[in-house]
Amino acid sequence: MTLKEFLAAPRPEPDWSPALRALWHAEHGEWEKAHSLCQEGYTAEGAWVHANLHREEGDLGNARYWYSQAGKPESSLGIQEERRAIIETLLEG
Repeated sequence: MTLKEFLAAPRPEPDWSPALRALWHAEHGEWEKAHSLCQEGYTAEGAWVHANLHREEGDLGNARYWYSQAGKPESSLGIQEERRAIIETLLEG
């Protein structure tokens, strides 16, 4: 699946990981749902999404914590640019 196809999906697919489902909801303005989903299973992928969501919220201290949990450096990209890079990485994986 491409980024374009992911973004155009009418709803998240049930076989997507919780992190990908969270990203779909984040891209569709559903922050609370995205926040809930990214915490399912406490995975590194979910922590990466969680960091992005807290950056969007403006809670940079919390975002730093989640970047560390994900094993990722803090992003210098814009929120949406980072989010789309995360989507592409997870779709490739």
